[in-house]
Amino acid sequence: QVQLVESGGGLVQAGDSLTLSCEVSGGPFSRYAMGWFRQAPGKEREFVASISWNSGTRYYGDSAKGRFTISRENAANTVRLQMDKLNVEDTAVYYCASSRGGPSRYPRYFEVWGQGTQVTVSS
Repeated sequence: QVQLVESGGGLVQAGDSLTLSCEVSGGPFSRYAMGWFRQAPGKEREFVASISWNSGTRYYGDSAKGRFTISRENAANTVRLQMDKLNVEDTAVYYCASSRGGPSRYPRYFEVWGQGTQVTVSS
């Protein structure tokens, strides 16, 4: 079955950059749209970014616009999230997810989820 494994989380300072990666196995990665979501303690899961199978369409949540960049490398079955100018409000568990449909802002359209990677931004 399809499995997603996130990596790259950690503790950084405000203003720093961090790149998250998500490696997909067990399925035709190049056919999937991919997304990144995050969830902070006590808050609902929030859309961060999504990308179509060919990188032709990318969506960003309001908090990510201008600071985060989603990309994918189909040959490596990997999707990445480059995060710049991090601030304390970016502290959350970040999840990647795959969709057999197109890219979306809504979690319900993503069928498979990773376990998440913690990002903590200190002031």
